[in-house]
Amino acid sequence: MARTIAYTQFDERSSWFYEAIGVSEGMMGRTVGAGQVYLEATKDAKGQWLQGGKTYTIHVPANVPVAQFWSFTIYDNETRSFVNTGTLPDRSSRSNIQKNADGTVDLYFGPKLPAGKPESNWIKTIPGRGWFSYFRLYGPLQAYFDRSFVLSDIVELKSN
Repeated sequence: MARTIAYTQFDERSSWFYEAIGVSEGMMGRTVGAGQVYLEATKDAKGQWLQGGKTYTIHVPANVPVAQFWSFTIYDNETRSFVNTGTLPDRSSRSNIQKNADGTVDLYFGPKLPAGKPESNWIKTIPGRGWFSYFRLYGPLQAYFDRSFVLSDIVELKSN
């Protein structure tokens, strides 16, 4: 008899209620072009927890399927609030970020700006503190719902 692996998504469900506590209809909408949806990450591409003392990057595709804008924000694991570095831990398509020639965007996270990378694309983290992220799509379009839009994983970089 073939054995089927079952998944409960217990970690995902408990994570949501630990991090966000509440939910509104606008956060879980299924209407193309309205509301917002959240893509959460707590681990890097290798399955390791995101740590404030390490440096990471994520490659955001060109033409993210949104009617309004996208936003990438990081939060402290313990406080569930913004990572408190004295700067806003968020970058979005509405902010002054540097785009690549093909319209993609590379974002960076770490305690220090990686050498040669634009400060406008960097979010500062705190060594010794874990963090998690939300990539929000405001007014998600069909490519999000039919899953043809794929956001890459967060990848650890070598320290600079």
